[in-house]
Amino acid sequence: MKMTLLDRILLLLTSLLAAYQIVVGIDKLSTLPIIAYSIAFGVLLVAGLLLIILGFEVLDNPMVVILATVIPLSLSVGLVWEHFAAIKTLYLVFAILGFLAIVVTRSIPVKNKLPVLVLALVHGIAGMIIFLLPLILAFTGRAAPGYALVGLGGGLIGLGGLLLSFLKAGKPILSRKTILKILPGLLLLTNAAFVLGFSAA
Repeated sequence: MKMTLLDRILLLLTSLLAAYQIVVGIDKLSTLPIIAYSIAFGVLLVAGLLLIILGFEVLDNPMVVILATVIPLSLSVGLVWEHFAAIKTLYLVFAILGFLAIVVTRSIPVKNKLPVLVLALVHGIAGMIIFLLPLILAFTGRAAPGYALVGLGGGLIGLGGLLLSFLKAGKPILSRKTILKILPGLLLLTNAAFVLGFSAA
């Protein structure tokens, strides 16, 4: 599917928001959350630029599934480390092992459902943390109400990640054409929700 001018504009805005968040939006946090958020928004920045330069064909690269995993894992590590200190080390270990499990199951030809199950488990847990934790913090008064937008961004990035991951796994949830049609707008909405949500923290 050919990328339109509107798609490129939406992706450019997405990349600019990601760059803004790296430079301005996460400068008052402790070291590990800054690293985790920088990785996540850095991947979003690079992904947006690669899509603009190379078009949707870049999504055919086998690395897409792995990159689609880095974003939610990094974001969820930052959130847990920042707000849920009781399990921060345990969750960091889970994130590292989950990422390695996806790399291994995607690198070795496996004909059973293990790669899809691993992907769904890791994405599911990370996505639920990014979606639910900011909402809980906002609705219980432990964070500003606007912080709930981080949860909205988490829901959107989780949706985008799953769509791309299952598309690459050969088990698409929606048709390729539909996914590519909504992807630029979805990425922009995701980044906008994150930037607004983190600024309200």
